[in-house]
Amino acid sequence: MEAIHGAPPVNTIAPRRRRLIRAGLALLVIACGLGLRWCGFPLGFPAFVVKYGGSLLWATMVFLLVGVLLPRLTRTQIATTAIMIAVLVELSRLVHTPWLDAFRLTTAGALLLGRIFSLWNLVAYAVGIAFGVWIDWLAQLRRVG
Repeated sequence: MEAIHGAPPVNTIAPRRRRLIRAGLALLVIACGLGLRWCGFPLGFPAFVVKYGGSLLWATMVFLLVGVLLPRLTRTQIATTAIMIAVLVELSRLVHTPWLDAFRLTTAGALLLGRIFSLWNLVAYAVGIAFGVWIDWLAQLRRVG
């Protein structure tokens, strides 16, 4: 009986490992997003790629960070939560208060919340979350294989 109490819980290692992998992927996605935001135009990328590529990567980051915070959720549950967050953030752009508009004018505000409502962002978010599901699935295959 003592061995049972001293043993680690059965499912703690897998969620911890998932968290670390997703956190690492999120950091990589953040670096790519910042790189695209700061270097996309100087490198000659079209405005469409910089604008919606950033939105796609932002949604991928949201998916991965939800997975870091809630590692026991299924990918479908993580994706559903991430799309709800993305839609709420996009809809928040329709709300204008002095303090919120002032925050949106900062670099952090622009990166986290954006400035202008666009239905096309919702499309980019859906693609970004699907991309997050795919890279998370690939990472799991690499762990198993």
